[in-house]
Amino acid sequence: MPLTEPESKIARAIADRATPLLDDLRRHVNTPTGRHHTPGLDETRAVLTARLEALGATTTIVPGDPKPAWLDGQPAGGIPPTAICDRLRNATERRILIAGHLDTVHDPASDFNALNIAPDGKTATGPGCVDMKGGLVIALHALEALEDTGTDVAWTYLLNSDEETGTFHSTAALAEASTKHDLGIALEPALADGSLAIERVGSGQFMIETRGRAAHVGRAFTDGVSAVTALAKALVAVGDMPEPEVGRVLNIGPLEGGVAANAVPDHARAWGNCRYPDNDAAAIIEEQLRAIETAPDAMPSVRVETLFNRPAKPMTPAVEAFGLAARAVAEDLGQQLPFAKTGGVCDGNIMQHAGLPTIDTLGVRGGGLHTPDEWIDLTSLVERCQLLAILLARIAEGRVAIPKTP
Repeated sequence: MPLTEPESKIARAIADRATPLLDDLRRHVNTPTGRHHTPGLDETRAVLTARLEALGATTTIVPGDPKPAWLDGQPAGGIPPTAICDRLRNATERRILIAGHLDTVHDPASDFNALNIAPDGKTATGPGCVDMKGGLVIALHALEALEDTGTDVAWTYLLNSDEETGTFHSTAALAEASTKHDLGIALEPALADGSLAIERVGSGQFMIETRGRAAHVGRAFTDGVSAVTALAKALVAVGDMPEPEVGRVLNIGPLEGGVAANAVPDHARAWGNCRYPDNDAAAIIEEQLRAIETAPDAMPSVRVETLFNRPAKPMTPAVEAFGLAARAVAEDLGQQLPFAKTGGVCDGNIMQHAGLPTIDTLGVRGGGLHTPDEWIDLTSLVERCQLLAILLARIAEGRVAIPKTP
């Protein structure tokens, strides 16, 4: 169906913002926010919250929570907070939670540190340009365009700073905000072909720690009990656990153990990540990992820690209906919005697990995520901004009737 006249007005207002959209993208891409770079995170948060407050939002800064000590410690610059900017007026409004993350995976000291536009002007590269500086920018401009055109929408824009490292510090704030809204949108970039990720697996972290008895290899080898050998045996067991054909995957990453080749090591650790299609599969992985534990006083001993912090995000009827509403807007704009599944995870997993029907790849198009080749399709700045703004307008008008996820 064709756009209504108010919707056409919104689309035109956003088309007129093409240059400011690009200017804001350049500013934020050129501000380093990777690897818990506190100055860049603070600057970006301040710039965005000031713009949102100019629209009438009230900002609440929620201190971050520490993550479990067995993971990999706390950020050197301190635990980052979450900014929650809301413009909600009464309990009868359709309340929309928009979630975006300020952080990237890129090293601030890297040579890959600025937005570089291709000679044809159609694409650009830069750290976080697509994941998700582009998403942050289009959401801001969508809200500003709605305000400029007199379109009243009840929204909250949540900005966290640790999505790329697991959302450990901001999970509680994100989940709590999710319980107070009717629909959720996470600003992750579109899949490679522009698809909407309508279904995601879950993700969890685990650690295996072994303890043995130290000894000198030459003088008292038989007195020692190698924690590294015990860890190796445990890792062989983990290697037999994945069943990718049914969606259960476990992977071991960093390893730690021993201080010298001529000393029997008394301590070793390994960290891993797992993926699973649903809660039942997560329970199987938990049971398998617990099966390799020993009694605390065993020699050697094996201890397992787990944290299934991003539950699976299935395509529920509510989410499918929300996705179809977004597709209808795209088609009315002459765009395509196919659905797809992905093995990646994001804050949308947390939002939906809290009971909020959420779609999470309404950000810009591009590719090369998490690499020095990260790129953005610059035409998607206007196109996805229009899609987002008109979808928000239709929600506010009551044209997207979606029940709460059970």
